[in-house]
Amino acid sequence: MDQHEHHNHGKHDHQQQDSSDRGKRSDEKMSHDHDDHSHHEHHKQMVQDFKFRFWWVLAQTIPIMALSPMIQDFLGVDWRFTADKWILAALSTVVYFFGGWPFLTGLVDELKEKQPGMMTLIGLAISIAYLYSTAVVFGFEGDLLYWELSTLVGIMLLGHWIEMRSVMSASSALEELAALLPGEAHRVKEDGSTEDVPVDELQQGDKVLIKPGEKIPADGVVVKGESSVNEAMLTGESKPVSKRKEDEVIGGSVNEKGSLTIEISKTGDDSFLSQVMNLVEEAQQSKSRTQDLANRAAFWLTIVAITAGLLTFGAWILFTGQSFDFAMNRTVAVMVITCPHALGLAIPLVVSRSTSIAATNGFLIRDRAAFEQARNLDAVIFDKTGTLTEGTFTVTDILNFNDDYSDEEILKYAASLETNSEHPLAKGILEKADETWEPEEFDSITGKGIEGKVNGKPVKVVSPGYVNEQEMEYSEDEVEEISSQGKTVVFVIIEDKLTGAIALGDEIRESSKNAIQALHEMGIECIMLTGDNRQTAEYVGRELNIDQVFAEVLPHEKADKVKEVQNQGKRVAMTGDGVNDAPALAQADVGIAIGAGSDVAVETGDIVLVKNNPEDVTALIKLSKATYRKMVQNLWWASGYNIGAIPLAAGVLFAWGVILSPAVGAILMSLSTVIVAVNARFLKME
Repeated sequence: MDQHEHHNHGKHDHQQQDSSDRGKRSDEKMSHDHDDHSHHEHHKQMVQDFKFRFWWVLAQTIPIMALSPMIQDFLGVDWRFTADKWILAALSTVVYFFGGWPFLTGLVDELKEKQPGMMTLIGLAISIAYLYSTAVVFGFEGDLLYWELSTLVGIMLLGHWIEMRSVMSASSALEELAALLPGEAHRVKEDGSTEDVPVDELQQGDKVLIKPGEKIPADGVVVKGESSVNEAMLTGESKPVSKRKEDEVIGGSVNEKGSLTIEISKTGDDSFLSQVMNLVEEAQQSKSRTQDLANRAAFWLTIVAITAGLLTFGAWILFTGQSFDFAMNRTVAVMVITCPHALGLAIPLVVSRSTSIAATNGFLIRDRAAFEQARNLDAVIFDKTGTLTEGTFTVTDILNFNDDYSDEEILKYAASLETNSEHPLAKGILEKADETWEPEEFDSITGKGIEGKVNGKPVKVVSPGYVNEQEMEYSEDEVEEISSQGKTVVFVIIEDKLTGAIALGDEIRESSKNAIQALHEMGIECIMLTGDNRQTAEYVGRELNIDQVFAEVLPHEKADKVKEVQNQGKRVAMTGDGVNDAPALAQADVGIAIGAGSDVAVETGDIVLVKNNPEDVTALIKLSKATYRKMVQNLWWASGYNIGAIPLAAGVLFAWGVILSPAVGAILMSLSTVIVAVNARFLKME
């Protein structure tokens, strides 16, 4: 390797030094596809089960209501006949045990776990109505509540059916991702012909032909052809990305124009799509702090419901002289109205929705708690190279000190010599040159640069230190001005004469400026952390209007800098490439790994950004804020409704003719559930 003594070496050195860290996440990948499939099938069976029970109970409810004395009195008809009560009791018994079975078993499970909740309330409510009505059939004085039992069970089954369908649709992001892969692929045989094989038979090293309009079956590298590929469903990148030889392609993306032949590089669990699915599922299963709040609220609401039910029954019996059946009616209404059904649904639906939105926009949430905390950030720390800047050196200026050579010739001589160099600067020079000569000789100048013979002439590409040691004259003001812009300057010496200089810069992303501006508008401080020299770092900081710059920071010191900002009482997000920034990402309140590309799972961070786009950081924070607002709205819709409805169900306005029956309570409760589900679906990216 050459010995250019450039200032911007620190980042590239520690990228190579820490590249072994990339395997860290890959060792932790989930491998429970069978369990996932079983869980998904169980979900589908539950949806079908609630659906079947609902329609069955609805069919029983019609004759039950027709035979109920209270309904007949309300309609002004008399359809009574001998043994009608026994038929009513028989139909209601089937409704209670068959339709109510999910709630009765749920009641037992919750009491076993000493966590009374929604199922306890429903189970108690339908049991009280059934046992009370059955007692009336056997001679107890009172009114039959079988019709209320059947409508209550039917509405509860409908609510659960809606809930399960909502959860299924909210989790469909995984199904959509899985559906991206085609079923078959055109594998290229040794003689050049193709054979159609199932995708799961593809192995690393296989060559596959992808025709225009077809989906790419697995991650790979283009070995033949040129085309544009639509990666929108995977990375959120709306514009098709051009692909040519040696470019990477992602399984599940769509080939748009030309034919491509790719060599498979990753299959199965190692593929980008599998890693995305694992991260999406991990996010859906990760603990939400707001969900903890909802669970606690549901528990206490259950305690309140049982207490309120007992107090309601006691108050009507002991202090008002109302009949037993009236008191029982009010008690059942209270028990039903306080079911925390919607409360249990309020947070999971928002979590699933936000996770799906994030995944389709190119950022993957691994830790829900960290994602929720993003809404309260005070400062965001950015790594410079590859995050705020492109991470690749580009020739920006060519200075000509000798009229015997044109700018193009100076570049060509330098690029020809650099063909044997592996330095990042060499790559930038080579990319700028249209053509090169084959160097006849090549050697390094220890700590100063490289030298050799090109086109029959001795050529050197060296650092400013070498030129100054040799006391060669050049326009120092011009070079100093370029250096002050954060650019690196190398000098070209041809036939022992200082011929020119080439300036290279790590280009600042346009998206970085937009991101910093947006964060400032949100009142968030922006800090840059880099291993580069102070002059380069401060130039980038000025260009982007960064609030604070930490320069010349070694990789192991980055976590200390994050801690330093945290010690100022600030909640901090660290945004870096996820490889050499791992300790800093772990130290931050929110770790954001940016630019994961096709190595999603090996990145470190609470949130992984698929694209190299700092603007996704602002989008992430906005989604966090919107998600929290939607969670709070749902909690109020769910629990606020319960709090307001309990007194009405208990009958506090009975004197004014306002009273809620158990059936009306069940309708309102289910309406609350529907509102919560619909409200969650309205969550969107701002």
